[in-house]
Amino acid sequence: MSKGSYSFTTPIYYVNARPHLGTAYTTVAADTVARYQRMNGYDVAFVTGLDEHGQKIAETAEINNMAPLAWCDSMEPPFREAWDMLNITYTDFVRTTEPRHAKTVQKFWNDLYEKGFLYKGVYEGWYCLPDETSYAESDLEKDEEGTLICPECKRPVQKTSTEENWFFKLSDFQDKLLAFYEENPHFIRPETRRNEIVSFVSRGLKDLSISRSTFDWGVPLPFDEGHVAYVWADALLAYITGIGYGNPDRATEFDAFWPMQYHFVGKDILRFHCVIWPAMLMAAGLPIANTVFAHGFLLTKGEKMSKSKGNALSPADLISVFGVDAYRYYFMSDVQFGNDGSISLERMVQVYNADLANTWGNLCSRVFNMTGKYFEGKVPLAPDFAADNPLKEIADSLYEEYDACLGLVDFTGAVNAVQKLASRVNLYVEDSAPWNLAKKEEDAPALAAVIYNALEAIRIIALFMAPFMPNTSAEVFRRLNLGDITAVTDIETACTWGGLLANNTVETGEALFPRLDVEAIDFSAE
Repeated sequence: MSKGSYSFTTPIYYVNARPHLGTAYTTVAADTVARYQRMNGYDVAFVTGLDEHGQKIAETAEINNMAPLAWCDSMEPPFREAWDMLNITYTDFVRTTEPRHAKTVQKFWNDLYEKGFLYKGVYEGWYCLPDETSYAESDLEKDEEGTLICPECKRPVQKTSTEENWFFKLSDFQDKLLAFYEENPHFIRPETRRNEIVSFVSRGLKDLSISRSTFDWGVPLPFDEGHVAYVWADALLAYITGIGYGNPDRATEFDAFWPMQYHFVGKDILRFHCVIWPAMLMAAGLPIANTVFAHGFLLTKGEKMSKSKGNALSPADLISVFGVDAYRYYFMSDVQFGNDGSISLERMVQVYNADLANTWGNLCSRVFNMTGKYFEGKVPLAPDFAADNPLKEIADSLYEEYDACLGLVDFTGAVNAVQKLASRVNLYVEDSAPWNLAKKEEDAPALAAVIYNALEAIRIIALFMAPFMPNTSAEVFRRLNLGDITAVTDIETACTWGGLLANNTVETGEALFPRLDVEAIDFSAE
């Protein structure tokens, strides 16, 4: 029986360049949630995709001597290939140039037009092209030369010429948004981001230009020929395209998955998701997603990773050194989701060796080897579960702690809960010294108990590591002859102590995570 629906999104990524560690970070986070909630009994909708319209994309295409659509078509494979490489299990991949999405955009804005939320006016002001964002002069900063710059990306802004646009009455929603934030304190997370948005809205909102008429690379607005949707008035709607908005054949799906549990975004696009997007939904009479979670930036040598700064690393480079699962594990465990995180090759190697090679990988190797040596590669008979067992005590409380952490997208807390059990199993094996128990026939029951308990703990650890490291957990299950771990849809029941049956064949296999030497790694991007 399904527990119900669980739905969320990544940002809809710009196609001005290939995916890098920052885009992969958000996507792996969403996939970790997707994998866990499937194991936890939920029907999952996980929407991602590509933001392919707007002035910035048109100019990028021109620089590359390509038509805009041809450029976008050339950028789809790198994103799909990156997500395949990282084992991302999205349920819909929306390109904003798709006809189905154009229908969403036109239906949505035509509805708001008919409801009186749009009017025609003239826009003149400051515009950040890289971020596709308009600013009042009072919101801008100045560089050392006194040039006005974007408060987010710190690049120069440009004064836009007078242009006739359609405007959304965003200012009408100021009080409604503030009341919504008050009534829904968990809508914006972490708390520091909520304070930022409340302060911004409290200072007053200006109406939002939602169309452009000086270029045509966008979705045409149905009520005024010659106007195309502003890129953010287009891209945000991909979230509902991905679950069937406006499609009669998918009406049941939309009703099941909207509103969503989470929008995962970077903190630099927080205002679009926490001010403009909920106001749009209010105007349309649609519920608002439960939470927008804005994570921090990944920093290399103290700087935000940015394509324009030339320090955006490739996921493939790191995966060639660490493997997919260790890559996923590092970014989800060592960088606290919601905060900025400083990353380096040295730290990645340190975490890999400590957590994966020495703790989790070594535990599997030594216990599987001892099973082969002392029990001919078969799971021994389970001991009396009523007996004192420090591993069972930790395992019995693991689901509750882990589930609470992932419900709050505290990936670091969830990993720490699992590693607490893994470390305790290693200590348990050391203290029990099965190599000594094997020397005396009268200690045979104790030896069987130690090996069984260690194997059973490994089975449970593999279950909870699966959302982070799906390949490794699948391999551990294979070596324990337990079948397909992705078939688990009730992890709470599956992790009940005693689920490992006696006489299952246990395969030793090679080390899951061979130790790495940072000095031996040739990594030119570092």
